[in-house]
Amino acid sequence: MRLISFSLDGGPARAGICDGELVRDSGLPMRELLARGASAFQPVAEHPRSGIRPLPAVPDPGKIMCIGRNYREHAEEQGAQAPEAPLVFAKYASALITDGEAIRLPAISERVDWEAELVAVIGRRCKHVAESDAWDVIAGYTVMNDVSARDLQRGDGQWTRAKGLDTFAPLSPELVTADEIPDPHALPIRCWVNGALMQDSTTAGMIHTIPQLVAHLSAAFTLEPGDLIATGTPAGVGAFREPPVFLAPGDVVRCELDGVGSVENPVVADSP
Repeated sequence: MRLISFSLDGGPARAGICDGELVRDSGLPMRELLARGASAFQPVAEHPRSGIRPLPAVPDPGKIMCIGRNYREHAEEQGAQAPEAPLVFAKYASALITDGEAIRLPAISERVDWEAELVAVIGRRCKHVAESDAWDVIAGYTVMNDVSARDLQRGDGQWTRAKGLDTFAPLSPELVTADEIPDPHALPIRCWVNGALMQDSTTAGMIHTIPQLVAHLSAAFTLEPGDLIATGTPAGVGAFREPPVFLAPGDVVRCELDGVGSVENPVVADSP
């Protein structure tokens, strides 16, 4: 099942099922739909895809939990050791945008980079989840670009500001339910900048698997429906190229995972 978050005429966020060029409207926001279970979906209306305004798959997550350096090849390209335990940081919900919306380059950074990532979406409230039970709490998957200000990341010595700036979490409007993805660790993952392929890998390269991440995070935090776990990025980011490449106004970035979806965004200079 492919779910989508959207609004109608600027109204509140709601979730529906993508059915070709139609969206079957649940009348519920995504977090509530996930909490009830997508299998209990009862449409209240149908809308043409052209008549809705897409929103981030989960427009209002309680938590956006991200995992740094979770692909061995990404650790290697920066000359760093692979972390023994998941390296956890967070983004703010205010950083969320969706497909077609602009990544805004802030005046406080000159080194803004891309990171294509698979996102696991939590489907029910849980804590202290064993790895063997982790699949039971995953509702589905979506795609995010973990946009990063590398100069702030290095200068601050931690990643909150560099990763949490406004528009720095482009998220696909669509969420694919877990039953549609037999193995989330076998998905091609790619990123293009202006049509040039920059990242081309597979989620098989994760160091810490999704069950390991769920167990690790739920030992610390109560996980709730709609919480997002961004699982890390493979090699091919701009900062570690020779010479380095960073985003500039006029660029277009597309992140894609086979079977899950994509998010594509123009890049513009921020304005006061």
